[in-house]
Amino acid sequence: MLTNEDKEKKIKEKKFLQRRSVICIIITVLIFCGFGVQLFKWQILEGDNYREVAKRSTAYTVKAEATRGEILDCNGKGLAVNKTGYKIVFDKLFVEQDKLDKNILTLISLMEKGKEEWIDILPIKVVGNSYAFNTDKYDEIKTLKSEDFLNLKTSDSAEKCINLLCERYKVEKQKSKEKTRQLLSVRYNMERTYYSNTNPYVFATDISNNMVAIVSENMQGVRGVEIQTYLTRFNPQGDIAPHILGALGKINQEEYEEKTNEGKDYGYNDSIGKFGLELAYEDTLKGVGGEKIVQKNSDGNVTDLVQGVNAKPGDTLYLTIDEKLQSVANKALETQVKAAKSNGLAQSLYSGAHHGEDCETGAVVMLDVRDFSVLAAASYPTYDLNKYSKYGDYYVSLAKDKTAPMYNRAFVGSFAPGSVFKPCVACAALQEKVISPSTHITCTKYYNYYPSNPVACMGTHGSIDLNSALSHSCNYYFAETGRKLGIDTMYQYAQRFGLGEKTGLEVAESNGFLAGRDSRTWTDGNTVQAAIGQSDNAFTPVQLATYVATIANDGTRLKTHLVKKVTNYQRTKTLYKYDSKNPEIMDTSGVSMKNLKTVQEGMRSVVSSTGGTAYSVFGNYKVDVAAKTGTAENAGSDHTVFICYAPYDKPQVALAVVLEHGAYGKYSMGVAKALLDEYFK
Repeated sequence: MLTNEDKEKKIKEKKFLQRRSVICIIITVLIFCGFGVQLFKWQILEGDNYREVAKRSTAYTVKAEATRGEILDCNGKGLAVNKTGYKIVFDKLFVEQDKLDKNILTLISLMEKGKEEWIDILPIKVVGNSYAFNTDKYDEIKTLKSEDFLNLKTSDSAEKCINLLCERYKVEKQKSKEKTRQLLSVRYNMERTYYSNTNPYVFATDISNNMVAIVSENMQGVRGVEIQTYLTRFNPQGDIAPHILGALGKINQEEYEEKTNEGKDYGYNDSIGKFGLELAYEDTLKGVGGEKIVQKNSDGNVTDLVQGVNAKPGDTLYLTIDEKLQSVANKALETQVKAAKSNGLAQSLYSGAHHGEDCETGAVVMLDVRDFSVLAAASYPTYDLNKYSKYGDYYVSLAKDKTAPMYNRAFVGSFAPGSVFKPCVACAALQEKVISPSTHITCTKYYNYYPSNPVACMGTHGSIDLNSALSHSCNYYFAETGRKLGIDTMYQYAQRFGLGEKTGLEVAESNGFLAGRDSRTWTDGNTVQAAIGQSDNAFTPVQLATYVATIANDGTRLKTHLVKKVTNYQRTKTLYKYDSKNPEIMDTSGVSMKNLKTVQEGMRSVVSSTGGTAYSVFGNYKVDVAAKTGTAENAGSDHTVFICYAPYDKPQVALAVVLEHGAYGKYSMGVAKALLDEYFK
């Protein structure tokens, strides 16, 4: 029961709480009254003023490109780097719209006088006194006539396109048809690249210092036309590894949509990797763009400029490729291809065709046996990336060249291996106990077990064992061994050695073609052809290099790779590094060390035995080499193939060389020797 004192205390607490509630209510009412008075002032008393300010002032967010990461060789030497270039840009935030066409024509005139190129994509040309479509630009013609642009029939004329473009952009026709076409080309490309207040239009890139001076002098005081510096891709040795490095190109609509759907930051004027490492490592190399905020009033004047977000440069790739070895590979291919062709032309004068007179192309790949990193990979003929990237006459000449310089023979080209396939057959036959090292087979030159698939040997070897069969490259011995082994078992071992399998490269490569497994039809007679590296067998040089490296690595096939590490742009922090001490294992051969050793000894005999097919080039070489030569029949002169590894007792490097229509093995061996000379120098 409460006392009088407790009751009095309760009453006092209740009164205090009531007073505090009243005070809080009064304060809250006063605050809201203050807000109400201020809102009344802003919206009613001063509303017109603020509306006028808002009308006169607009903020735009303009994106800035990030610096692209560079690509270096294993020693940090630049292969694809950045250099400062100059470009002419129309910035719509500053452009005087009523003077746009006049300024475009002035710039075109200046570029023509300086004999420099501007971005001209309109697929229409002037022929005589009329307009015609440029049929080389079929895709652009299709876009121009599409529903998104002119919505025309495929049969509609170029003249009609010009008239509709004039209407679309409110362009007055010039006295010269060419000037009208040029003006429309710029306006068309402005629309195609979404020219806007937040997306400036790039009129020309990579202009010379002389053109910078000319434009600066003649366009002084012209608002919205700027010369800007930017970083452009440059390859210090443009022809050293174009197939591997790849190139940049303007992002197309499909690529833009794909990247933006992935949440990536791309603009309509951005460049993007089109193939090679530039494509494979696009996300790593690109970096993140920055932003700046531009405040502009209704008179077209910029009232404020604020740097919002700084751009973050892309990361830098260190490759496993050694620039010196790569240079030697390119030069050796060129030298030996020309030597084979010259010899073939000389011999054909006296003894007919098929002596190498049609040899014009080839490829070589060199791997480090210890981790299967690519030390060099060259495809001949090569081309210059710096010229290629401009997509002008040089690009057209490459596309028309019958030797297909842009084709990556080292990673994508598939070729019949010839006798270099025999060590694989030997490994499989030994492991499956089809033969032993001492098994003798009598070679009588012509193997006719299957009359519909006869096999001719290069010699009549008599009774020989496996070592001699490898050393002398006896077709008879391996035809009989392959017949007993069977195609199914043969290709199962082949794919474990990496033949007909992708090697793990970071860039595009071919699967190759494995006889039996990938063949549509098969007969028993085809098996003996496959056993000597003919039939449907077709492998890439990088697969052949991986295969011989696997033999040298005692049957363990590692992941073949091009990237050594990734660092930040400043190269001060390593973000990724390939662990060469714990390399990624792709497969094992399934062949015992004893049987592998037998085959390795046979490959050593190819070089060390006086009757060995590689003795003439490597018999007295300063480093012990194990090898296998191959000749593959084709229309025209035979392809020559050569695989090897060295040193024999403790392998460091493995090579594969293919010379298309090389005819004689000394030329493919010459390529390998040049690389070994450089490596062991």
